[in-house]
Parts: sequence; C-alpha cells; structure tokens
Amino acid sequence: MTMSAPRAVDLRRESLSGVLDRVERSLQVRLDRETVVRKRRTVGARTDRGTWVRIERRGFDRIGAQGWNGPESAAVLSGVVMPWWYAGFAWREPGESVMWRADEMELVNAAPVGQAALVMEDPRLPDAWWSALNASLDALAAQATPRVATPDTETITQELVTATIGEIFPGAADTAVEEWLPAHADLTWANVTGPEFCMIDWEDWGMAPRGLDAATLWGNSLAVPALAERVWSERRPDLESRSGLLMALFFCAKVAGPHAQPEDPRLEPARKEAARLTARLHAY
Repeated sequence: MTMSAPRAVDLRRESLSGVLDRVERSLQVRLDRETVVRKRRTVGARTDRGTWVRIERRGFDRIGAQGWNGPESAAVLSGVVMPWWYAGFAWREPGESVMWRADEMELVNAAPVGQAALVMEDPRLPDAWWSALNASLDALAAQATPRVATPDTETITQELVTATIGEIFPGAADTAVEEWLPAHADLTWANVTGPEFCMIDWEDWGMAPRGLDAATLWGNSLAVPALAERVWSERRPDLESRSGLLMALFFCAKVAGPHAQPEDPRLEPARKEAARLTARLHAY
C-alpha cells in the first residue's frame, strides 16, 4: 500500500493524551502531567519512579536504514557524561508514514544551559564544566560506531557538506572531509546542562566530520563573542584541524543560507567568521 507523505505536526499544538496513555501502559509508569515539556517534535515528562521519559514523532523520510534508536545505542558509550538509558519502545502511527518512539532514562536535575540552541548572554560556566565537556567529547571521539550522525535529522555525508558550503560560500577551498569520528551531532546549548555538566538528547549521534560538535557549540555562541572564543579555545585541536574548519564553515553556511533570518543574532558574526575560515582553509 502506498503511504502519503507525513502530515506536518507541531507537538506543542496537538492533543497528546492518547500518546501519553500509551506510553504509560507500555513502560508501566505514571507520567507527571504537570511536568510535561512540549517541543515541536518531542515531548518529555517526569515519571512516578523518578525517571524521565522522552517521546518523539518522526516521519519515515527522516528514519534511515540504521533506525532511530540513538538514546538506546548510546548506552554502550563509556567515559561520556550522559543520562543512563533504561528502556524504550516504538510504534507506527496508523495510516501514516510516521513512527513514535519513547525512551525512559535517568532524570537529570540540572537545567539546560540554554532554553534554545543559542544563548544571548554568557552563562559563566565553571572551569569544572569545561573540563567535563572536554573529557566527554574526547572519550566520545575515541570510540567506534556503525551509526552515521543525523544533525537536524538529516544524514551527514560528504555530498551534504560540499553542497551546503558550496551554495553559500562558492569561493571556499576543497571541501573534502579527511577525518570522521563519533559525534553527538546536536551539541547546542539546549542539549548540555549546567552548572553540572551533562549531554542530553542522543537521538542523532553517530559518525561525523571531526569538529562537528565543537563547531555547533561554537556557532551557537556567536552572539556572545567571549563565549565563542572560550569554546574555540577549549576545542582548538578539533576546530583548527582541517575537518574542524570545514565544520565551522558548514555551520556558518546553514545560518547564512537561503532560510537565514535577518533578526538572527548569529547571522552577521557567521558571515564575518566565514571569511576568516575560508582564508584559513585556503592556507591549510
């Protein structure tokens, strides 16, 4: 049977009582409805056994051959500060090319550093936070996985990197990526907690060009120059590798691309940084 394209849905505006009931039955927990946090494509809530449940709706077009059990598969990683994963299940939405997934995991009491991907002021994180970030990213990069990262739910490939950079910065140097390493692939300020460090939301992790995580955190700091400089300084080995410079330019291309928002505080800094990055790449 031919299935129609997934219906566009914003979970902040949908009735989810049936979905939450199903999750409670399947995981045998009671969700605290007073703690429900809704985002465009995810929902989360505390449970009566002191855990956290994350629920996501995703179309078949955003689920590749490797599946989308990122939080479950990340449970094997060592040396990375992240929530413990306990259980999960998925089901298909009847009549649509859409799947739902629910994962129960350790409840993290520290709040995300940012309410959105970017920050508008310096969070003034302690040195211990930066040490934990570095240790976790270094430990992650030292491991191996057959998974391929899906930043923004799109599988990252050499072709995607070349097309994204070439469309916005056609004068950039050769865009061939030399190093691929495991990455979180969505390392924004909304996915790290503070002042106690933890990396959350592992659904998109996998192999990616070296420096993707550092470039993502750096790029989402561009509205706060001192913070962007701190990220660059802490992750200098990644960001000043050839692959890392490409990932920083890749981030700038996405911010300054065809869907650029004039009011985005990252836009002008990204355009300025792109010129610097392009010059560095030509000199590499």
